[in-house]
Amino acid sequence: MLKALTVASLALAVSTAKAENLVVHAGTLIDGSGAVPRHSVSILVEEDKITRVVDGFTTPKDYRVVDLSKATVLPGFIDVHIHIGAKLPSTTNATEDWVTHSALDRAFDDAVYARAMLQQGFTSARDVGGSDDSVAVRNAINAGKISGPRLWVALEALGPTAGHGDPRSGLDPDLYHPGWEQGIVDTPEQARLRVREHKRRGADLIKIMPSGGIASTGDDPRQQLMTDAEMQTAVETAHGLGMKVAAHIYPAGAIEAAVRAGVDSVEHGSFASDQTFALMRAQGTYLVPTLTVFDVFYRAAREHPELLTPGTAQKELANDLLPKQNMPRALKSGVKIAYGTDLGQGDHTLEFSLLTTAGMSPMDVILAATRNAAELIGASDRIGAVVPGHFADLVAVNGDPLRDISLLRHAPFVMKGGVIYRQGDAATAQP
Repeated sequence: MLKALTVASLALAVSTAKAENLVVHAGTLIDGSGAVPRHSVSILVEEDKITRVVDGFTTPKDYRVVDLSKATVLPGFIDVHIHIGAKLPSTTNATEDWVTHSALDRAFDDAVYARAMLQQGFTSARDVGGSDDSVAVRNAINAGKISGPRLWVALEALGPTAGHGDPRSGLDPDLYHPGWEQGIVDTPEQARLRVREHKRRGADLIKIMPSGGIASTGDDPRQQLMTDAEMQTAVETAHGLGMKVAAHIYPAGAIEAAVRAGVDSVEHGSFASDQTFALMRAQGTYLVPTLTVFDVFYRAAREHPELLTPGTAQKELANDLLPKQNMPRALKSGVKIAYGTDLGQGDHTLEFSLLTTAGMSPMDVILAATRNAAELIGASDRIGAVVPGHFADLVAVNGDPLRDISLLRHAPFVMKGGVIYRQGDAATAQP
């Protein structure tokens, strides 16, 4: 059986890791294309890229063998809805944490949670709402200073005063911090300016908040809060700058308005109707269900309501069970689905089982976390599949995840960009 490295050996592996020429002998390969799994396959890796995928176990001269001949190999997982520094609601008082920690504090949390995500098998992720700390951590990962998934980063989510993303909601009105206004959009022209500012500050994509939310004080998740014109301007400006747009939305009418405005993905989509899903499918708009976050917050609302932001426990209890109930409607519609958890700290693999329980096949769930997620990010030429030219991002598990999806919880072998970050006894590297 595959076993995790010890803490000491893992720290050494990360600090000294270098990409090299490798050949991975995969007992079974699920390549992220949706094709039937292949057996006894060799994956050739040069530096950080896959160069060939061939049948049979071959050992080219000067290649080091990574023996996964008794394991199932898959592309590295991709979570398209994270907040890299977000803490689990059951571990801290949300309001106290918000007003007593700086961006520098959050950057250290980001680094810890990013490393944990990589250990769970997530080699890429999309952070859909952070701040300058998210950009800094993305850059540090890319520079090899810290370990973590490849990140595509949005800065502050854009939304109206008193909306889901207004950091002053629920606080003393006289409290103010420089930067709290960087996500506020109350006019179309302000939307245009914010998008441009976010691009300048290093954003890869834009997140908008067309509706109210649940884990926020004073707003209603069943109301559209951004105007159609504000959404349209934000999307047009972002697309003009080469950035995709993710939209946090719950009610059907607001989803339909955002889809008509051209958003690339609907995050949550909890109250969507059959008509809503039909429009999303017709427009090619992705749904990111984020079932994990609803489970996590529902449990927190029941067990630790005092830790949540004021007035939100009641909203959690009233709404958090609805997304699971709505998933069969989404699946029946044929809307495209990408894998997202809405977590920072915590177990990003929980969504695998939640999606299968909601009615998705194990293969479709794997594709949601590989091929579909890569397409939504706009990086399907680099990640999400085990094919030549892609980054050598691989995970391996013992057994068949198409029969037991729970095997994907904490893959015992993780490679990102040709560097092994997690390795067990059955995943041996030979000269």
